[in-house]
Order: sequence, then structure tokens, then C-alpha cells
Amino acid sequence: MKNFQFITHEFNDAYFNLASEEYLLKHTDGFYFYLWINEPSVIVGVNQNAFQEVNLNYTEKNGIKVVRRLTGGGAVFHDYGNLCYTVIAPYEQAENAYKTFTAPVIEYLNSLGVKAEFSGRNDITVNGQKISLGEDGVGSIECEVGQMYNYTISASGYETIEDAFMISPEDE
Repeated sequence: MKNFQFITHEFNDAYFNLASEEYLLKHTDGFYFYLWINEPSVIVGVNQNAFQEVNLNYTEKNGIKVVRRLTGGGAVFHDYGNLCYTVIAPYEQAENAYKTFTAPVIEYLNSLGVKAEFSGRNDITVNGQKISLGEDGVGSIECEVGQMYNYTISASGYETIEDAFMISPEDE
């Protein structure tokens, strides 16, 4: 595993955090492990229609930011109960980048006595329960300058999450 520069801070602004990861991807060439927590916000994928996915009346009334990210994938809810991390690296083809980039997190959780493991295509599980979202739930991007993978480890409640999204009858 390459030597990653570890970045963390105390800013919880979703606009700042997503702009920071985009800056690191486009304007640097190192290996970064960027750890951050957002205030309540809905993060939508680059190709999503926020008017169809997000209950904008609810988010505006409750001061929940709606922010578009650089990567694809579905809309996700962030709050203080989520730990988000982004892995940024120069562009290199990796056979299983998600497994490679989740390995340090799994190793760290295991060192704390949490029995975490890689599962499926891109998830971290503890006792068989999914605790992270990667690729399909959040997103990845590869471009000429580098690659970026987003993950969210969630311990949030679901009441606000459900109210913040437009759920169609076929999704229930």
C-alpha cells in the first residue's frame, strides 16, 4: 500500500468538504486519505436530478444543505453520525481498488477490536451488517489526473433520512 497523506479537520460544511476532495483530485498528484464529517446534508450524484430525488421543501425548511458531488451513484444523507472518507490517488489501474482502499480502514477497525471485513464488491461489514457505502452508494471517478473513491460509514438514525428524500411507491 502506498504512503497516504492523512487529512482531517473540524469543518462540517458539505460544500467545503466536497470542494476540498475535488481540489485534491484535480490539483495534486499524491496519495490522500481524507477524513471528514458533514453537518446534515443530502449529497446527490453528479448525474442525479435533485428535484426528483430530494424533498427540497423538507430540506429547506430544516436547514439541510443539498450538495452535488463530483462522483456518480445515488443520493446519500450525511450528518454528524456519519464518518466520510475519500481516497485519492494518481491514476493507476488497480484490479480491485475498493478492496485495496478499504484495507487500511478494516485493519484499523480490527486493531480496535471491531471485527470488520470486506464484503461483496465494495462494502465494509461488522458482524454481517453493512456499515459503509462505496461505489454504488456513493461513487468513484477516474480521470486523466487521478482516481477518487468515496465512502460513508454510517451510524445515523433513519427518520430524517426518509423525510429528506422523495420515495416513490415502487421503492417502498
